[in-house]
Amino acid sequence: MKVIEGIKKYGLEYIKPLILAIIFAMAGSIFTIVGPSQLSKITDLISKGLFTTINLQDVMRIVIILAIIYVAAAVMSYGQGFIMATITQKFTQKLRTKITEKINHLPLQYFDTHNEGDTLSRVTNDLDTVGQSLNQSLGLLVSAVTLLIGSIIMMFTTNVTLGFTAVLSVLLGFVLTIFLISKSQRYFYNQQNKLADVSGYLEEVYAGHDVVKTYNYTNEARTEFEEMNDDLQSNVWKSQFLSGIMQPLMTFIGNFGYVMVSVIGAVLVLNGQITIGVIVAFMIYVRLFTQPLTQITQAFTSLQSAQAAMKRVFTFLGEKEVASDDNKQSLVGTKGNVEFDNVEFGYLPGQKIIKNFTMKAKAGQKIAIVGPTGSGKTTTVNLLMRFYDLNAGKIKIDGVNIEDMKRSDVRNQFDMVLQDAWLFEDTVKNNLIYNQTGVTDEQIKEATKAVDLDHFIETLPKGYDTVLDDSVSLSVGQKQLLTIARALIRNKPMLILDEATSSVDTRTEEQIQKAMDILMKNRTSFVIAHRLSTIKNADLILVVKDGEIIERGTHDELMHENGFYEEMYNSQFQK
Repeated sequence: MKVIEGIKKYGLEYIKPLILAIIFAMAGSIFTIVGPSQLSKITDLISKGLFTTINLQDVMRIVIILAIIYVAAAVMSYGQGFIMATITQKFTQKLRTKITEKINHLPLQYFDTHNEGDTLSRVTNDLDTVGQSLNQSLGLLVSAVTLLIGSIIMMFTTNVTLGFTAVLSVLLGFVLTIFLISKSQRYFYNQQNKLADVSGYLEEVYAGHDVVKTYNYTNEARTEFEEMNDDLQSNVWKSQFLSGIMQPLMTFIGNFGYVMVSVIGAVLVLNGQITIGVIVAFMIYVRLFTQPLTQITQAFTSLQSAQAAMKRVFTFLGEKEVASDDNKQSLVGTKGNVEFDNVEFGYLPGQKIIKNFTMKAKAGQKIAIVGPTGSGKTTTVNLLMRFYDLNAGKIKIDGVNIEDMKRSDVRNQFDMVLQDAWLFEDTVKNNLIYNQTGVTDEQIKEATKAVDLDHFIETLPKGYDTVLDDSVSLSVGQKQLLTIARALIRNKPMLILDEATSSVDTRTEEQIQKAMDILMKNRTSFVIAHRLSTIKNADLILVVKDGEIIERGTHDELMHENGFYEEMYNSQFQK
């Protein structure tokens, strides 16, 4: 049902060109079907001419008719192929676009609960399978069905006895073929799922190749891959074997049909009921009859792959999206006052990760959120950015509930510097500007100077126009400084720093800390840090444990309380 619903939703615009392709295919098949009747006439003319005189003029007339018929059939076949190739590629292009749009509208929770490799496989492997299979099978199926019906009509029109002989000799094999097709369907669907599993595993192992090598996990990884690969091979083999035996089966059935037509036809000729030309025509009709049966089985085999792939694609496209917020109000002239009012949140029903979270941040303040791993620090920031919706409570920016604002407007109030510095393959300049307009070269250089990175960039082969790819080696600290410079250029009223210095050495941390101090100037900043020495100058420190704020205050106030924060801070200096 998902496939049918998906085609109705995304493929209706291609109905008209598809009908045109069907007309071309049917016309080409009809021209092909008419040909044997003309060959029968030539055979009869030559047979009679052997005892009298061959009428070459009539023969040439029929030859010209045949030439016109087969040229017209070739033109129709070309037109049908051109239209089908255009339709299928535009259809897959549309699906690829829809998947990309879908990814942008899915909630973050989807990506938390689904394998990345499986999602990528739907965009690549499944869509390629859809395009190739539809292109190969749809036009072939239409032509084959037309040939099948047309050849049956022509056979019974020419001779009823030979018509029944040909049809009955082929019918049994065709029923067996349909049975095989029904049995192989589940293997095609499993094939696409197993292919996604293998792709996802390879992507995972490749991304963590250093870890695999460091922990000597190579043999285990190879074993796991071989198990998954064997599972994939088993499903592919079963689907291909069941579909592969259809071709020789149909070949045998076709040859059997030839034999039966020849035997019965010979008897009818000896009895004077038909001419030799009728047998010649029937030999071609049998080929035209068995050939589409073979093509139909091939088309169904290919369509099974397409159906399995489309099911996965349409399932993804049917995932629940983030609710539209186009009718929500926009926020202009943000000062940076933020308030959490009894916020509660859990990723799963009945679960609470954040509990009774209440705090106020005034514009320009530096708020630090600290606590053990898994206490809900990053989740709190994700809620502030509206990556997830609250279970209870409110979060306000300048007194406006963020649920009454557009998500894009909420996120447009923040700059973010994360633990993992994200750069893409483009120039240094474009990495720094990233989706900003009206940024001048002076602004870019001013930002890189502020983070002490301008000298390094100018030493690159093309300076700010150097493309950051595998040929350019950047340290973790340099990447982090580039993301800080990016945030300086964007210059939004609020800032989020999530473990921005956790993956660098102490000296680089000092450099990044200086850059972050510049970045946080006159901005409301939320800093998540494990190294508590980096947030000593925060205006307010929130100590979070098990999703609740258990302590709050400045560094000095919390140290005097001799509580959980003081214990965490001192533990960093113990040997």
